[in-house]
Amino acid sequence: MQRSTVKDCKVLPLTKIHNRAGNITIVEGNKDVSFDIKRIYYLYDIPGGEERGGHAHKELFQLIVAASGAFDVLLDDGKNKKSVTLNRPEFGLIVVPGIWRELNNFSSGAICLVLSSEIYSEDDYIRDYDDFNKRIQK
Repeated sequence: MQRSTVKDCKVLPLTKIHNRAGNITIVEGNKDVSFDIKRIYYLYDIPGGEERGGHAHKELFQLIVAASGAFDVLLDDGKNKKSVTLNRPEFGLIVVPGIWRELNNFSSGAICLVLSSEIYSEDDYIRDYDDFNKRIQK
């Protein structure tokens, strides 16, 4: 697992093309983000008070975008924590490997769009916070 800090996770402005008929934001792998995009998914209909995430990845990079509404992303590297509010679809949060993340405070109707560097692999997940802390102390 890569040794990372919360400072390696950054909010990126994404290209927003304005048109009177509506806006478009484009994200291209290896151009707008530093990784090839291999998986895209989105979270929606999240009940009030619920949290998502609660894990870290060993190798996977992600771009997290509030496609609609707002939510917070808590980033944790085992020493430092940082909370980022996402509430505009023309900004995305890069989350690097080795960072624990929790998504919470979802507004009504929020949609969380995630672009990932890898296809799903359960082996890449660290789902237990104590296990995460043990791994990063090595």
